[in-house]
Amino acid sequence: MGGRVIPFQTTILTLFPSMFPGPLGQSLIGKALAEKLWDLAIIDIREFSFNAYKSVDDTPFGGGAGMVLRPDVLDAAYQSLQEKAVGPFYYLSPRGTPLTQEKLVSLSQEAGVTLLCGRYEGVDERFLQKRGIEEVSIGDYILSGGELAAMVLLDGVLRLRPGILGSKESILDESFSNGLLEYPHYTRPQVWEGEAVPEVLVSGHHARICHWRQEMAEKITRERRPDLWHLYEQRKN
Repeated sequence: MGGRVIPFQTTILTLFPSMFPGPLGQSLIGKALAEKLWDLAIIDIREFSFNAYKSVDDTPFGGGAGMVLRPDVLDAAYQSLQEKAVGPFYYLSPRGTPLTQEKLVSLSQEAGVTLLCGRYEGVDERFLQKRGIEEVSIGDYILSGGELAAMVLLDGVLRLRPGILGSKESILDESFSNGLLEYPHYTRPQVWEGEAVPEVLVSGHHARICHWRQEMAEKITRERRPDLWHLYEQRKN
């Protein structure tokens, strides 16, 4: 009998708490939330405003469009969870370190993670610097806020946690898990619109199947992601 799985502790600081759990409340990850394999704590940043209007932002010094989240409000929210939150603290930002599968694997081994979701033009730089908060990006594009990015990060982490997905083997074969994109998949019917499943996959020959899948993963990676292929070749050598 294995020991009880300790829930992965997630804490989200956001101006839009009703956005959560959102997609994270569905499918296997939603089932895991209901079964307390992971916990979700939502901190409403607006509750830490210092005035009756619940304002949390102000115009940027130096001019420019948009508004910036105030450091004093953010720090009040931050200080409120110091003894509750566990694991690293990240700010979802397009200028952050790119989120990779390797990073997700590392995070899945933590006790939890705390995520700050920005809005408007971003957050006051002094808050990030004073509290040593790392910025993480899910891609080279801009979203309206950090909430969707936080969900992407959490989905990627939680599916790697014990007991949440049914098959460990499926995780091992996925894109990026071994430096390559994933090989093609096929299921029934065996012939569809005149196209048959590759013969090797119905041969029952395990070694040939493994060889074919490796070849296809390498071919797809070489054609679609030369950057990944270059890194893969470097690791092999």
